[in-house]
Parts: sequence; structure tokens; C-alpha cells
Amino acid sequence: MIRYFTEHPTAGNILMMAIIAIGLFSLTHLNKESFPLLDPSKVKVTMAYPGANPADVEDGICNRLEDATDGISFLHEQKCDARDNVAIFTLEMQEAGNIDNFYDDIKAAIDGVSDFPEETEDAIIEQLGRISLVANVAITSENLTPSELKALTEAYRNKLLAIPQIPIVTVGGFSTHQLQVLIDPDNLLKYQLSVQDIANLIAAQALELPAGLLESRETSYQIRFDNVRKTADELADLVFLNSPGGGEIRLGDIARIEDKFEKREERIELNGIPAGLLIISKNTTDDILKVFNVLNDFVEAENKILPQTTRLTITQNKASIVSDRLSLLVKNAWQGLILATLALFLFFNWRYTFWVALGLPVSFLGGMAMMVMFGVTINMISMIALLMAIGILMDDAIVLSESIAHEYKKGKSPLESAIDGTKRVFSGVLASYLTSAFLFGSLLMMKGDMGQILGVLPVVLLSVLSVSLIEAFLVLPHHLKHSLQHAHHKEPPVLRKKFEARFSRLRDAVGRMADTAIDYRYITVGAALAMLVFSIGLITTGTVKFKAFPDLEGN
Repeated sequence: MIRYFTEHPTAGNILMMAIIAIGLFSLTHLNKESFPLLDPSKVKVTMAYPGANPADVEDGICNRLEDATDGISFLHEQKCDARDNVAIFTLEMQEAGNIDNFYDDIKAAIDGVSDFPEETEDAIIEQLGRISLVANVAITSENLTPSELKALTEAYRNKLLAIPQIPIVTVGGFSTHQLQVLIDPDNLLKYQLSVQDIANLIAAQALELPAGLLESRETSYQIRFDNVRKTADELADLVFLNSPGGGEIRLGDIARIEDKFEKREERIELNGIPAGLLIISKNTTDDILKVFNVLNDFVEAENKILPQTTRLTITQNKASIVSDRLSLLVKNAWQGLILATLALFLFFNWRYTFWVALGLPVSFLGGMAMMVMFGVTINMISMIALLMAIGILMDDAIVLSESIAHEYKKGKSPLESAIDGTKRVFSGVLASYLTSAFLFGSLLMMKGDMGQILGVLPVVLLSVLSVSLIEAFLVLPHHLKHSLQHAHHKEPPVLRKKFEARFSRLRDAVGRMADTAIDYRYITVGAALAMLVFSIGLITTGTVKFKAFPDLEGN
């Protein structure tokens, strides 16, 4: 195989161009996100029970949910959080289960419960872990009431959801919104009413119901009856009594209606100013940088037309983590490529150096194509793997190129030098690859969330190294053969001659040191073991402290 690709005039070039083309095409399908997305293993059930305290929610909802789902296959753990007006029920699946089947079993079990209290609303069942945060947008205003601020926040939520590139927007920063009806007891006596009469009247007229389907030849229309009072003015306009003379007495005539929030202490401030919060999230198929760029353009455009007292500010920008790491990756790649090229030029001619250095971008493009094939995204873990791959694959290319140059100096032809030099280091380079494969491949055996996160590292690293191995053994020898043919009778530059002379003296000095170490091998091995024991002692005695993660300065 090595001889065939080295001798063939176009096979190596075709293979290289195919890798580049597939890699460039794959870049358009490679999504970016802050962290690897975990396979969902939890299902959340939310059930509203208006007017109920936690004890009522526990008895009326939680106990029934737990009993209904207790026998579900692959159930690892269930937990129900009973709060005012709502129950939040979370179920965790065992690792061996299938999340879609797990979800269907839960839904079927809950649908089969028929003795929930009449006041409860339909359960909202959702898989956890399929969305991730992009950024938050804080909406601040110095002259709006909390109700007006929430209305403005809701309006901006609807604006953002109208943009196709922004998939998920939720509102935060507010407690439960309420319309409170404060009735004077004297008015109740005057009209011979009770508080329950007023409550029943409001409930009876605040309806939102389907009213049927109207069909025509061209289309059909869903008809709904919507009489829900959503503002204080609408509720005040509610007629509760007709006088004999034909007049109407409205709720606002006998009661004061206040638009407020259930808990005043639940609020968000930005720089001391009350704020509403828009939480921008993405699905697994969305690119975090594309979503953020659209969001950033929207915020900048809105701030230009808003008054100075009202501002939109992006906070908790998760996309910046990805963009910063990508910049670091690109910076390290081109810096490493330049340094490696300069180092190679000290030993070889420019043509020879160019083909060795070209292996880096070719291997990266091929590795990214394999990332798309394995469903891996650009994230913090995969970028760490790519940074590690830079040094490893350049080492292999340099070893191979030096071996071919060494064979050429023996007087062999460029073709035989390329073939023999490649075969000479084949086993060593392959052993280096297998060492990395066994070392990092063990991370694929880890279980749980940590296994899913760290499992990205060996997939990306070994993908890039696998492509670099193909490039080094099947593409590079062909190109180096042509480089040697062109450099056959050329005199090396003066700079390289001087460098080679000094490097030869350095190599001889290092060789003499190595000979001395071999002659006194017991002392050499003993000194190495002593340094190992000393290093372990620094850790066990606490001189060098252990921390899972370094301390970072907060901002």
C-alpha cells in the first residue's frame, strides 16, 4: 500500500483532495456549543393545582404520581417537590433504559390516573437535558412598575420567538402574577353577597373553551370562546349585578383590583435597577454562535430606538466561552504551524517543509469530518482534544520526514528513500498511535454523565490522529519523493550550513552524555527512581496540594 501510493502519480493527491473536500463540507454541519450535550435521563412532570398549599399538593398530586409510576421499567429514582399551587415530579432513568420508551411509559401511567382533584390542570411532561443556555437578556427600566416591566418582558419574548433563528425564550425574574380583588365588607352587606359568591362569579365568566370547527371548501377554522380577564381594567369591568332599572353594577364599583406579584422578594436587579429576564436557550440541532449572533444584533437594534431609561443587556453569555476557545484553538494551530515550519526549514528545504506542515490542516479537516459522522460538536472538551492533537500529529510527521531524509543521505533514490524511510518508522509511529488509543480510549468505558462528557475527548483525538496516520503513510511519502527529486543537486543555504554545523556539535555532546549515562547505568536508574520517589513525596506530604479544579478569579 505504501509503495503503491508513493509510486502512483496521482493517488496520493486524490486522497488528500478528498480529505480536504469532505472536511470543508463537514464544517458547515459542525455545530458549536459550550459543553457536550448529555443524553437525557430524566423526565419532569409539572402539574398545577391552583389555590392549594404544599400539604394539599403532596396529598392530591404527589402521592398519586408516585403510586402510578412506581412500577415503571428502568426507573432509578423519583422525587416530587410539592409547592404552593404546583407539583414538580422528577423521574430518573437507569443507564440501561431508553429515554423515549421511559417517557412513553410515564405518560401512559399518568394518563391512567383518574382521581386527581378536580381543580388540577393537565400534566406537562418533558424530557430534561435536550436544551442548553445560550445567554440571558436583562431588560431594565427606571420608571416602570413591576407589572409594566413584566408586560414589556413578555412583549420582547414574543418578538424574539418571531425570529426563526432563536428557538427557545422563557421569562424569568418575576414571581407569580396575580390580580387581587380587595372588597369592602360594607359593600358585601349592601348587596347581600359573600366572598365565595364573588369568586364563583369571576370563575364562571373567566372562560377559555373550544367552541367547534367551521369548515369550508378551501380551509377550516377552529373556533374558541375566550373571556379570560387578564388585566385589572378587564376584571374591574366584569358585570356582577343588574339593577331593576336596567343599570349594571360592575366589580370595580365595589372592589379595588390590584395588579401585583405573589412574592415581592422574588425579583432580579441589574446594577441596582429592577430587571426582567429573558432566558435564551437552544436545541441540540442549533449552533450556539449563530443563535447568539442573531440575538446580539436584535439587542443592539432595539437599544438604538429605546429611551435611555430602558435598556436591553446581555448577561450570562455562554457563547463567549465557545468563541474564546475557538479563537484559542485557531491561534494555537497557526502559531504551532509557523513554529514547526520554521524548525523544519532549519533541516530541510522549503518544498520539503511545506508538505510536512500541510499535514496539520489536512488532518484537522479529516478529523472534523469524522466528528460530524460520530455526532460530536465543537465544544470545550472537543477543543481540548484538538489542541492535544496538534503536538502529537506534528511529532509523527517530523519523525517520518526525518527518516526519509536519512535514507536519502545514504545515496538511495528519492522513490526508494520515501518507501524505505516510511517503512523504517512505520512500527514506531503505529505503536505511538496505539498507545494514545489505549490510553485515551479507556475514557469511553466510563459510565454516567462524566463518562458522556469525557468520552468526547478520545473520539475527537483519535479521529484526528487516525486521519493523520493515513496522511503520513499514504500521502506524505509521495510528496516528499517529489521534493527530494527537485532538491537533488541544490546546494543548501549558508544559514542552514552554519546551523547544521552547530547542531552536529550539540548532537555529539548529547551523545557523549548518553554514553556516560549508559556506562554508569545503575547510578542513572537510581537517580531517576530517587526523583520519582521525591516527586510522589511532594504530593503525599501536602507540599504540592491537590485540587480538582484551579481557583479562578470571579468577575
